[in-house]
Amino acid sequence: MSDESRVVGAQRLLFSSVWDAIENTPMEAESMKLRSGLMMTLTNHVKQSGITQMQAARLFGVTQPRVTDLLRGRINLFKLDVLVNMVLASKPTSPPPTSPTHP
Repeated sequence: MSDESRVVGAQRLLFSSVWDAIENTPMEAESMKLRSGLMMTLTNHVKQSGITQMQAARLFGVTQPRVTDLLRGRINLFKLDVLVNMVLASKPTSPPPTSPTHP
């Protein structure tokens, strides 16, 4: 994966993740990394299993509009604990992702 960069003044700053570049604190960046990883896991589960949004909603314990938000990548609408609960409810074949800095 390539490093993200941003020019500040005359310096170019390198980041290991886009979240590191755009979030205000390392803690916020880690939260976003976890949220995005969980959302990708759930989205892949829906797409690979070929289930409908309504079936996914029942499986995840949420409403069908929430599944639509998930599949459209609306990360700002999901809290970390909600995504964890959805992953646990889905019983995916692969374990949930962890932060690269916190294995």
